[in-house]
Order: sequence, then structure tokens, then C-alpha cells
Amino acid sequence: MGALDHFSDLFDCSSGGSKLKKRKQLQTVEVKVKLDCEGCERRVRRAVEGMKGVQQVDIERKANKVTVVGYVDPGKVVARISHRTGKKAELWPYVPYDAVEHPYAQGVYDRKAPAGYVRYSQDPQTNQLARASSTEVRYTTAFSDENPTACVVM
Repeated sequence: MGALDHFSDLFDCSSGGSKLKKRKQLQTVEVKVKLDCEGCERRVRRAVEGMKGVQQVDIERKANKVTVVGYVDPGKVVARISHRTGKKAELWPYVPYDAVEHPYAQGVYDRKAPAGYVRYSQDPQTNQLARASSTEVRYTTAFSDENPTACVVM
């Protein structure tokens, strides 16, 4: 690139933005799709593998989970799966059971979740459930079977 080209690019006021395009970040997108059979799995795999930027596709049929690794937009992956296959697709709404403080709280526990997972909740009331105070803990452990100095009245 010559000096004249460099100066013309610096002082060019015709374009509103930069000529360089931002590259997408490499990311992992997890999608929940109902997969009944091998045919469904094959249709979803073909729909996602045809996207630009996809590097790897992993499908777990028992968990109804599709994992896509690549330079892709999560919204576009979900839209592509639902449009090409006709199936309802959504971003993976579950987190591991151990990552949640109160896994059986209302709004978190989901019977349809795969084993070892609970639904992720953004609700501050669910995430910040009241902790037991020290006096409550003392009274409840006073009658516990695991406490060797517990009351024997019960």
C-alpha cells in the first residue's frame, strides 16, 4: 500500500464506519432440540454443518442437546435449526446441579431436565433464598440424629 493510498484512507469521509469487519469470537453454543430418532439427528446435523464458521457439531440424543463449536452467532444457530428442521429449538436452559445453591427451589427444579441438570434462573428471589440464621441452625441440629449431643427426648 502506497503512501498516497494510506493518506486517502485516513482522510476519507465518504464511509460512515470502518472498512475492517469485526471477526466473530470462537464460541460454544448449546441448543436444546427434541431428537426422537437417528433421522432427526441427521437433519439437525446437516442443517448446522452447512453454516459458515461451524467447526464441530456434537449431538447427544438422550439429553436432546446439540453442541456447536465455531465462529457463529447463537441466535443464528437456533434460527437455522428451527427453520431447516421445523423443530422447536432454544438455547440450552440448564446448568449442572452443583452450580446452583438451591436446586429444588421453585422455578429452578425441572422434571424434564436431563439427569444432573437443573434449569438456570436469572430471578434474584430464587437465587437469593434466605439462609437459616445461626439460632435456627442451633435449634434444628439440637434434634438431629447426626448430632451426638442431641436431645434424646425425641
